[in-house]
This record gives sequence, C-alpha cells and structure tokens, in this order.
Amino acid sequence: MSKRSLNGTDYTEMVLAGALQLQQHAEHVNSLNVFPVPDGDTGTNMNLTMTAGVTELKKNHSASIGHSAGVLSKGLLMGARGNSGVITSQLFRGFGRYAAPYEELNVMQFAAALQTGVDAAYKAVVKPVEGTILTVAKEAAKHAVYFARRTNDITELMEQVLAKAKEALAQTPELLPVLKQVGVVDSGGQGLVYIYEGFLQYLHTLGSHTEDHTLYEEQRQAYPISRLEPQHVTSTTYTPVAAAVHEMPDIAQARLETEDIEFLYDMEFFINRQLGNAINSYFDEDQFRKALSVNGDSIIVIADDEMIKVHVHSKAPGEVLNLALGYGEITQIHILNMREQHRDLLSTGMDIAPMPELFADIPSAPTPVATPAEPPADEMAEYGFIAVSSGQGIADIFKSLGVDVVLSGGQTMNPSTEDFVNAIATISAQHIYILPNNSNIVLAAQQAAELLEGERSVKVIPSKSIPQGIAAAFAFSEEESQEMNTGNMLESITRIKSGQVTYAVRDTHIDDLEIKAGQYIGIQNSKIVAAAEDLLLACQELLAKMIVSGDEIVTVLAGEETKEEMTDELTAWLEENYPDAELEVHQGGQPLYYYLFSVES
Repeated sequence: MSKRSLNGTDYTEMVLAGALQLQQHAEHVNSLNVFPVPDGDTGTNMNLTMTAGVTELKKNHSASIGHSAGVLSKGLLMGARGNSGVITSQLFRGFGRYAAPYEELNVMQFAAALQTGVDAAYKAVVKPVEGTILTVAKEAAKHAVYFARRTNDITELMEQVLAKAKEALAQTPELLPVLKQVGVVDSGGQGLVYIYEGFLQYLHTLGSHTEDHTLYEEQRQAYPISRLEPQHVTSTTYTPVAAAVHEMPDIAQARLETEDIEFLYDMEFFINRQLGNAINSYFDEDQFRKALSVNGDSIIVIADDEMIKVHVHSKAPGEVLNLALGYGEITQIHILNMREQHRDLLSTGMDIAPMPELFADIPSAPTPVATPAEPPADEMAEYGFIAVSSGQGIADIFKSLGVDVVLSGGQTMNPSTEDFVNAIATISAQHIYILPNNSNIVLAAQQAAELLEGERSVKVIPSKSIPQGIAAAFAFSEEESQEMNTGNMLESITRIKSGQVTYAVRDTHIDDLEIKAGQYIGIQNSKIVAAAEDLLLACQELLAKMIVSGDEIVTVLAGEETKEEMTDELTAWLEENYPDAELEVHQGGQPLYYYLFSVES
C-alpha cells in the first residue's frame, strides 16, 4: 500500500517503533565503545533520551505532524544525555522546526525535514567529527532529498533512507581510523540506524493491515519507560526527593517557615500559539518575562514559533494565565500550592524546603527539592558552581572547594539537559559555572546553558575529567572578575594530565597495544597507554608516562573497589621513584575505575 503522506499519528507510531527498536539493542550499541572499558554508555544515553521524548509524545500527540514533532523535540531536548543523545535531540529538533506549520508531510517535505534536522545537529556541535552519528544522519538525509524526486511513497523513501544510513554506518571506520583499528562501527550511528529500522518496521505494518492498525496501542504497552535508580545529588541545597518512595538520607537543610514562601503557586503550562484567540502576534520574550516577574520568580520560558513552555512561581496565578492567553491557547496546566506541600512535608518529619517538580514529566530521574524563593539580585551570591562527579569522596572534595551542587554522574550516568536546568534553578547566584568533568557530558551542559540564555548567566567550563574539574575549582577566586575567573579556569584545565585505571571487557588491538579481556588498562587523557595482568604494574606503567620531570603535583584518587594495601604500595612506589613530586592521596570512591590520577607541573 502506497503511503503518500505522514500525519501526526503516523509519526508518533514511527517514533514509538524506533524507540522500541533502540531500546532492544541498547546493550549492543554500548558494546561498540572504542575503548574496551566496562562503562560504554552510548546506547544507554540514546535510549534514555528517546525515552524522555516518547514520554512527552505519548501524553500529547495529535493528528498534526507539526504538533507531534514539536512535542517530541521538546521532550528530547530536556531529556538529552551524552553527546549522542544531544545530537539525536538536535536531529529531531530540526525536523520539528521544519514540520511545525504542517498537518501532514509528503515525501519531499519529509526529506527536507530530515535535512533540516541534520543542519541543526551540525550547528549544535562546535567541531563536528565525521565518522560519527552526524555522518550517518547527513548521508541518509542527503540521499532522501535526492530520492524524494523519484517517488511519492513515504515507505519507499524510508527504505532508501535506512539503506543509505546502513551504508554510511559501514563506512564510519574509514573516516575514523580508531574505529577501524579496534574493529567497530560508530556506536551513535548504529543507534540512529536502529531508530530508522523501527520507523520502517512501522511503515511496513501499514501495508499489511486492511483495517485500522493498532500498532500505536500495542507499542504503548510494549514500550516500558525506562527508570533510573534515584539520581544522587550531594549538596547543602540540593537533595533527591525521598518522600514516600525512598529513604531520606541524613542531610542538614536550612529551616524554612511555611509562611515565608512568598510566591506560593508553582505553575507550569504550554501556550499553543497556533490555537486560541491570540491578541499578540509577536512574542517578545523579554517583555513576557518582565511581566511575569512583577508577581513571580523562578521563571523559565522556552519558546519557538509554535509553542511556549512556561514555568513560574507566582502569587497571582490568575494574572499569569490572563497574560499567557494573549499569546494563544493554554494547555497542560499544572498548578501546585507550595505552602501546602511544605505543610505535608513537615507533617512527615521532613524539615526541608519544597520545590515542585520543574518540567518533571520525564520519569528518568527524580526531580530535586530546592529552595523555592530566589532573592533579589542584590542579595544573591556573585558566583555559584555545579559539578558532576562519581563517588562520595570526590563529591566531598568538590564541596570543600565551594561547589554548590554536585550531580552524580559519569560514564554510566550522564545527567540530562533537564538535570542541569533544575540544578541551576536551585542556585541563587548571579553567575553560575558548570564543571561537566566528562567529555560526554559537555554538550548536555552547554545545551542547558543555551536554554537559559538571557535569563541566567551560566558558563560551562569544558572539563573532561575529574582532575580537570578539581583544577578548575582550585583556580577560581571569589575576588576576581567573571572574565578573569573564566580565563583562569580554562587555562588551568590545559595544565592537567589525567589518568585512569580500569579493566578491559574484550580483546582488542589499539595503537601498539595488544589488550586481553580482564587485563588492567591505563588511560592517559583519551589514549590507552598501559595494559597488564597486575593492577599495581598497570598503575606504574601509566604514571611513568604521565610524570615527566619528576617535580609535578601528583594526585591519587582511589576507587570504591581499591584495597588500602594496594594504595599504600602505590604510594610507596611513587615516593621512592619521584621524591621531588608533591603527592596527595584521597579516597575518591568512584566505581569501575580503580584509580584516577592527576599530574600537574
């Protein structure tokens, strides 16, 4: 059966099928990690990103492809995790922008929407690398635009798109030598191919049904929304929601009187600019924010040509809604009385300050509790910090350096864009710095900063390891200007050599090393430089390559599985072989990595 156009219902079912196909193969995508380390996470990140988008789409799809594509793009944007997840969100964001004015897309328009998605994804990456998911998406979209002139059947076009995506995926090792060296294709590209496979599977079901198809309802049941374990956050102002679900950790929270909550109504809603009797044809975001701030705070506005998403704490909800009605029809209204919530929390013995779940429809991680009222600018701190870390000892180090919010994260738990947005909302500071401390988290942090541009001053220091993040925090000074601090922190991370020791999960040959599964491997920056059957020997080989002149500052962070005797042996070896080096040893508590090393000259 020929399918000449695609409406919002079809698109929703395609996305559900694509998300399910990715979910079923997420572990295979994880296994394609270039390094044979135990924490490959591309499949996990892409799966959680798609889950966030699907969660929104299942609640708010429609027969209009413009509407459904817009809903999906917003869910993906906020739920994006890891570099591949952020790029995936941008692919669908561009698609949604193109589709926005349409009820249905024909073949030519569908191809153009794919190309617009590729354009958006390339713009989102400062230095695009070929041989990645970007290449797979680009080649598939380019072929779609070409082939759309030769068919009017969406299914036939999607067959061509998938075939070209698989061809481009197979070529990724020729574009990225490291992929060829270790014998894998790009993991993000493989994830996108799985999504496209799901798209085509759904379209093929249309041709096999003579009556109304039911795949959407089947997929609603078959696609379980993934839930992470509670995301642990360490801070004096930011703790996981624990009421009625999880045991509350021991925390010391500032006491808050219920009546001190001035802006007591937490409001979240969408404004559909295509519907309703809009008085204002032009949306002035700055003017809208100023109007909301008269009787409100904690304002977040995310807008495009079709939809405006609004979050505000207000003491005059009626005025907020009247203001919003001037721009279109209001949908998905959620209003929560924070004083009432605070009384409920106090009645359960939890003396904590409440914060309603900010844009918390995505169930992948619990939304944090935060102080609800933000003081005026002249009462705010000048600087605030967010850092990502894995391990209680490392979190304690960051807190001792003045970091306000420590998000738990690393290779196997990348915070989402929304996690960063929520964390930013808890900090009462004029300028906020984010230390991602992982190369796979930088894009999500930057995406959060961009979403809040014009509302909050947020700067991402692109630290790619825990040692770099610690060095950046050390380089910060409350007495310096923002410009000087930013420069000092950026310069500090260039002086750090980072090392880590873990174990290999598969045999591989990379550079000049033959690595066997189960061996201990030492990684300096982004290169495996040591492999040994003995943990101490692997550490020694790695450190010997990192320490050059012998007069550096060497920091050792021991992991959660590391035995004290081993750390003592390693310390003794360092003191004997590098007597001029300044040595610091800490219990980091990080999982999977026995040791993290930092060397600074």
